[in-house]
Amino acid sequence: MATGRIHSIESFGTVDGPGIRYIAFMQGCLMRCQYCHNRDTWDLEAGKEVTVNELMSQIITYRPFLEASGGGVTASGGEAILQAEFVAELFKACKDQAIHTCLDTNGFVRKYDPVIDELLDSTDLVLLDIKQMDDPTHILLTKVSNQRTLQFAQYLATRGQKTWIRYVVVNGFTDDIESAIKLAEFIKPMTNVEKVELLPFHQLGEHKWQAYGETSPLANLSPPSEQTMLSIKQVFTDRGIQAIF
Repeated sequence: MATGRIHSIESFGTVDGPGIRYIAFMQGCLMRCQYCHNRDTWDLEAGKEVTVNELMSQIITYRPFLEASGGGVTASGGEAILQAEFVAELFKACKDQAIHTCLDTNGFVRKYDPVIDELLDSTDLVLLDIKQMDDPTHILLTKVSNQRTLQFAQYLATRGQKTWIRYVVVNGFTDDIESAIKLAEFIKPMTNVEKVELLPFHQLGEHKWQAYGETSPLANLSPPSEQTMLSIKQVFTDRGIQAIF
């Protein structure tokens, strides 16, 4: 049985997929997003080792709440795909119990080995975070290229995998109309994309940076205005794409 390394568990999550979610925040991430609100998940070696059976024994106890709300289990992070073998096994166990599964990912897939398809075969919904369509800006924001994420988005489309796109609106990085247009045009042909979730930047994770004796690069940045959010939302709705924030 595969073992996974998790950062934490949220047993009654409501923002990472439909309904009430049991969320396993997987440890480890290769992106270094300037606005990261889970700074403490970066370290690949930190966290706690668990087995699928250990998690399932907890998940089953919450099953009535998950089912009543149309919820289920979400693997988030950090970056869940870095532990694809473990998450695939966890999701298979969930499907055996008829529990909805959701993969929250930045799509930074380094190798398309069979385990990626095994994971996606047991995934009911993918939440794909596309940070920026402009690669130089993406690198400035995350320290890595966006090419793997965009390739993964296209792979999900070829599979017809049900997907919600997540787009964090950050002043000075992703709050401009041109960037939103590029993203909207990219996903418009993708019939598997049900909607876009526009997430306004916030400072709620700043204390996690401070716990490491650091200050986040965007510590003094304000959240985007409601008008900015409405303008970006309009870019997608004008193209027939459902968008919410």
